[in-house]
Amino acid sequence: MKASELILNSDGSLYHLGLKPGHCAPLILTVGDPERVSMVSQYFDKISFTHQTREICTHTGTISGRQLTVMSTGMGTDNIDIVFNELDALFNIDLSTGNPLPTHTPLTFIRLGTSGAIQENIDLNTIISAETAIGFDNLLLHYQNTNHPMAIDLTEYLSLPESFNHPYAYDADKSLLSVSNDLGFVKGVIATHAGFYGPQMRSLRLQPQQFYSFKHLNKFRHEGRAITHFDMESAGIYGLSSLLGHRALSVSAILANRSLGTFSSNPNIAVEKMIARVLEAVSLGKFD
Repeated sequence: MKASELILNSDGSLYHLGLKPGHCAPLILTVGDPERVSMVSQYFDKISFTHQTREICTHTGTISGRQLTVMSTGMGTDNIDIVFNELDALFNIDLSTGNPLPTHTPLTFIRLGTSGAIQENIDLNTIISAETAIGFDNLLLHYQNTNHPMAIDLTEYLSLPESFNHPYAYDADKSLLSVSNDLGFVKGVIATHAGFYGPQMRSLRLQPQQFYSFKHLNKFRHEGRAITHFDMESAGIYGLSSLLGHRALSVSAILANRSLGTFSSNPNIAVEKMIARVLEAVSLGKFD
């Protein structure tokens, strides 16, 4: 493989992650904010490796004898493209030769994020696991995208013009979703956008150009399922994980309700509850 494709640092680590084999566990919890990494790793019994480069902070350790890694990705699916491709390379490419390893190593990704609900009946501080992630960004349009029935229905429902990047969709890993159901998390459908303001129909001083209204998106249904919340990463996580042969689940603490115009008065409570529940399940081997 050409040096311009698989880029390594002078110490042999991956260019953006700064990681080498052995630095990361195959069970990876992702967060957006680098400061949230320590909120997760404080529950580890032992932290064996730490590293930070740019907005990517990595802590690897153990909990109840099980190895795991928590890593910040930063915001947006452009970062997801870098982080997930390099993590896959870390486990499935011989970095010294650039050749694929003879045996594929499947990874497990659990996103621990925050999100805003768009349905009025979703209370603040609810924890939602995304059964499906719909991408309004364009990341998976650069790969072998699938024609998910929900994405097809949504494109027809919104009557999107040819110039618009039509939405794509991927599902969560069913085994991981089943664990989240046992934890009492609500199931939902997350919509991933390429930004926080205009793409999510927020307006400060700029009025976004809208091809559909917020209420229009709110009313969409596919086989009885509604879009429940927004974020900026999950569809990229689900899409790349699926295409690369990995498992993924996105769990979100709901800090805002866009339909009601409300925001949590103490957002850390929901985030800490989400982290504690997921790590308890990890310690019990539920995500093995």
